[in-house]
Amino acid sequence: MYSRALALIALPAFVAAAPAPSELAQVQAHLAAIQSMTASFTQTDRNGKMLAGTLSLKRPGKIRFQYEKGVPILIVADGKSLWFLDYSVGQKQRWPIGGSPLGVLLDPSKDIGRYAKMMPTADPSVLSVEVNDPRHPEYGQIDMIFEKNAAGPAGLRLRGWVALDAQNNRTTIRLSDQRFNVPISDGTFRFNDPQRGGPRK
Repeated sequence: MYSRALALIALPAFVAAAPAPSELAQVQAHLAAIQSMTASFTQTDRNGKMLAGTLSLKRPGKIRFQYEKGVPILIVADGKSLWFLDYSVGQKQRWPIGGSPLGVLLDPSKDIGRYAKMMPTADPSVLSVEVNDPRHPEYGQIDMIFEKNAAGPAGLRLRGWVALDAQNNRTTIRLSDQRFNVPISDGTFRFNDPQRGGPRK
């Protein structure tokens, strides 16, 4: 049931005027200015199943999706690998961070200008960025949605994203209560191995 959670993440589709060339530079500046972030999230898979939880992100390479009580899964990147952990069946899966659509959020050295393009939106206050590496289609695609907000880094706020994996599994993440550049302990990104019978942390 939870195997598609890693496809991480459909915000509404937008159609309208072409984006301004400077908008991609603004997105790059926003990502470069984020050292850490916390937020609440809702996740919807392609079947409409919705889960909620809290997100913690610390660059480089660390992210944690802590799901609501009663959901026996955890997605966490520890700086080297992205892990999908299912405590109900004692299983874990590992991906290199660079091989995940989330790599664009986790790697501050990644030049998204090489892989990204702005997509038209109907709302001038909303920016949509499609990111994929044509040399590595197995990495999937991520469509990030930003809203213009003077209080956010570089005048933007990450609103969420839609991730499409190599098997065309679509997962939508919507964020709320975003807080940028707040202290987050490295211990947040540790976890117990489900194959050793330990509870999630």
